[in-house]
Amino acid sequence: MNKVAVIDYGMGNLHSVAKAVEHVGGDLGQTTEVLVTSDAGKIAEADRVIFPGVGAIRDCMAEIRRLNVGQIVEDAMKSKPVLAICVGMQALMQFSEENGGVDCLGFMQGQVRYFGDTLRDANGQRLKVPHMGWNEVTQTKDHPLWKDVPDNSRFYFVHSYYVQTDTPENVTGTTQYGTEVVAALADDNIFATQFHPEKSQKAGLTVLRNFLTWDGQR
Repeated sequence: MNKVAVIDYGMGNLHSVAKAVEHVGGDLGQTTEVLVTSDAGKIAEADRVIFPGVGAIRDCMAEIRRLNVGQIVEDAMKSKPVLAICVGMQALMQFSEENGGVDCLGFMQGQVRYFGDTLRDANGQRLKVPHMGWNEVTQTKDHPLWKDVPDNSRFYFVHSYYVQTDTPENVTGTTQYGTEVVAALADDNIFATQFHPEKSQKAGLTVLRNFLTWDGQR
């Protein structure tokens, strides 16, 4: 039995993530139990933890603090594989510019920056914010979650803010959207993505499938 806890703090399309994980678990021929919960005890019993998130960081952090999700994530990071997705990834950083400035969990070194209202591509064409749609991700470092994912595969993004890390050695994937954007970070037994693997078809499902067999080692 492979138990996966999807942390529920009221922010994110949690059931989409859960269904995608159940699907890839079936592909592996294993029994995968996926539980969407905010119960610290049940999350502690899981083999793997997913920390998702969408929406405004101020609201996310308010719920994270109200439900003590930060401690739950910190405890999980000590002992088991953790996958953070989108705002879940941003919440791991120290600070976000969104909503006038919000302190985040500080589990990873860096800030979350706004793309800006005058973002342009290499040809000078105006780019829309939020960044919404499919972009190629360049794998900058080998990682078990990239197994069988071709370099420069396309993943689905929805975000107006992006991570600016103080630990570039932890960057495992980047994409381009007016500037170089961190698409994936890894540190010990945590893997964090700005893109949504559950919405990224074959490449994203492969990442999720790899997560179900990852032992947390790089």
